[in-house]
Amino acid sequence: MKPKYLLNLVGDRLHTLPLVVLYLTDGCNSRCVTCDIWRNPRRNMKMELVEEIASTFQDLQVRWVLLSGGEAMQHPKWPEIGGRFKSEGTHVMLLTNGLLLRKQADELVGCVDEVIVSLDGGTASTYDAIRGVDAFDLILDGIREVRARGIPVSTRTTLQRANFREVPQIIEAAKSVDVNRVSFLTVDISNQYAFGSRFAADPSLQLVANMGGGAPPEHGPAATALTPQDVAEFEGIIEAAITRFAPDFESGLISESPSKLRSMVKYFSALSGETPFPRVRCNSPHVSTVIEVDGKLRPCYFLPTYGQVSAALPLNEAINSSAAQALREAYRTGKREECERCVCPLYKGPRALLRM
Repeated sequence: MKPKYLLNLVGDRLHTLPLVVLYLTDGCNSRCVTCDIWRNPRRNMKMELVEEIASTFQDLQVRWVLLSGGEAMQHPKWPEIGGRFKSEGTHVMLLTNGLLLRKQADELVGCVDEVIVSLDGGTASTYDAIRGVDAFDLILDGIREVRARGIPVSTRTTLQRANFREVPQIIEAAKSVDVNRVSFLTVDISNQYAFGSRFAADPSLQLVANMGGGAPPEHGPAATALTPQDVAEFEGIIEAAITRFAPDFESGLISESPSKLRSMVKYFSALSGETPFPRVRCNSPHVSTVIEVDGKLRPCYFLPTYGQVSAALPLNEAINSSAAQALREAYRTGKREECERCVCPLYKGPRALLRM
C-alpha cells in the first residue's frame, strides 16, 4: 500500500491523508501576543463530527493526528477523542500550552502518544510577557509529570522580539525537564488566516483608541518582528548556540539543523527589507489537512478554508472537491503569496512517504 502515498505528489488530488490537524476547541486559557483566538467565543468540536472524521481514517490511511486548538485540553472530552483516534491505529499528538498538563497528566496515558508544549520563554518574566499568564514553572512541572509517565515531550518556541535573546535559556530549561525534542520557528507577522483574527482587523481594539482611551496595547504580529539591529544580535546568538549546543544538534535533541536556524536569521532580515526571503520548500497541502472546530477545512495553518466536513460530505470526499484541488494547484504553481514567507513549512518527499 505504500506506493499509494506517492500518488499525492503527482497531481492535486489526495489519495491518502498522512497527517490530520484538528482544532478541538476555540477556547484558550493563554493570552498570547501573537494570537487572538482567545478573544473569540468558545466552541468545542462536537463528538458527532469527531466520529465522522475518524470513520474515514482507514480509507485515507491517516498516520498522524495532531490535536490542537485553541487549547485542546480545554475540550471536555479530549481524552476520549484521543483514544478514538488511537483505535484507528494513528499516532496521536497533543499540541498544548501546557497549563493543564500537571493537573491532567494521568489522562494522557493511553490516549496520546506524544505531547508538544509551547515554551515561549527561557525565564518566567519573558514567558508571562508573551503568553499573558504567569505559568513558566507550572509548564515545566507539567512536562516533568508527563515525562514521568513515559510519554515523549517536545517543546516548540516561536521566536520573536521578546524572546530571541533567550534561545540558550530556552534550550537549558527544556533539557532540565528531560524533553525529547527542542524545536524553534519564527513568528508569523502577516498571515491573515492563521491564529485567530489579527489585531489590525479588530474593531473593538481600534475603537478604544478612537474614543480617547489611548493607543491600543502593543499586541499582534507587528509588535513581534525583529528590527535590523535585533537581527544582527540574533545572528550572533544563533552562532553561539550552534557552538555551545553542538552535541544536542548532533543527537537530534534540537530538531532544527544549524542551517535551518541560520535561515531564521535570514527570515527576520527579509522582514525588515534587508534581504530576500529564504526559499520555502513545502508540500503540506498534499500530505495533510487542517480541520477547524466546526468541520471547515483548510490545506494548512496559513491558507484559507475551501470546504467543510459533514455527514453529507465526508472527509475523504471533501478534501478532493474542486475548490480543494484548485487551492493545491495555486500554491504548487507559486500563486499564493502567503507561501513565500511561510514560517512553518512541512515537506514530505517520496522517500519520506515510502518510509511510512
